[in-house]
Amino acid sequence: MLNPKALTALNEIIRRGSLRRAARHLNLDPSAVSRQIKQLEEEVGVALCERSETGMRATQAGVLLLDHFHRQQAAEAAALSQLSALQGLRSGEVRIAVGEGFIADLISLPLQSFMARHPGIEVVVRMAGVNEATELLRDFEVDVALLYAPPVDPILCCHVETCQPLDLIVPAAHPLLEIGKPLTLSQVADWPLALIDDCTGMRQMVNQAAQQERVSLRAQLRTNSVSVLKNFVRSGIGVTFMPELSVLEELRRGDICLLPMQHPALAQTRAQMCTRRGREMTVAVEACLTHLQQGLRFFTADAPRLLGM
Repeated sequence: MLNPKALTALNEIIRRGSLRRAARHLNLDPSAVSRQIKQLEEEVGVALCERSETGMRATQAGVLLLDHFHRQQAAEAAALSQLSALQGLRSGEVRIAVGEGFIADLISLPLQSFMARHPGIEVVVRMAGVNEATELLRDFEVDVALLYAPPVDPILCCHVETCQPLDLIVPAAHPLLEIGKPLTLSQVADWPLALIDDCTGMRQMVNQAAQQERVSLRAQLRTNSVSVLKNFVRSGIGVTFMPELSVLEELRRGDICLLPMQHPALAQTRAQMCTRRGREMTVAVEACLTHLQQGLRFFTADAPRLLGM
């Protein structure tokens, strides 16, 4: 059997990019960590990590071994959780990666009711764009990811998918409201525009549509914050792109208005709730996944399309 302490050391080296940082985290002398890795490499007969410009990284063999290590940890956690479940779902941890556009929906009733029902389960929420969230799943850093416009990736196991179009959000009484039909990107390009960062599914869909329509979109404001985008529009400065459910309360109050887009990529954008394919889930994760599927507006149905509210 492979030395679990050596596997833990290898995991920390790759995770932190440095043998010294890994040793500091493990509260060990760097030479002791180095010996563990050397012994592990001798045991498997191949190098497991190497230096790169950005720090230590896993070799192909190291990636395979770390994948085994993470699966082994997940299986053990799942078994322990099932033993704990025999006495009731009293403890556990659920780690969720979520884009900011999902937050209002998540933190309201669904997460609140889950935590009230299972006070012994610790919930960890990490803000992450679609690229980072996918990597967090890949690296076993989170259990569940709520993804907007996710990539096609064999590592993703989709549990529920809905259609959540990427619409144009405009200030109340904006001239574009008079057009009365789905907009093209060329009609949007002449107005002051705010765009979220490239790491998000929203921006990637806009970039894809703009490339296909051969439209150049110049962002007067760029940000990594959905809240900043909302305030940009509410203040009357300009327009931005957002799924309807991310601004549902603002639409109902009449603070802003929503206009559908003509481009199929924007009109058919999907939201997915995913886990890592092949990973064994704990009882706590399974319970949370089921609860969120039933309670999150993003995943109980396609976008409500409450235009004009």
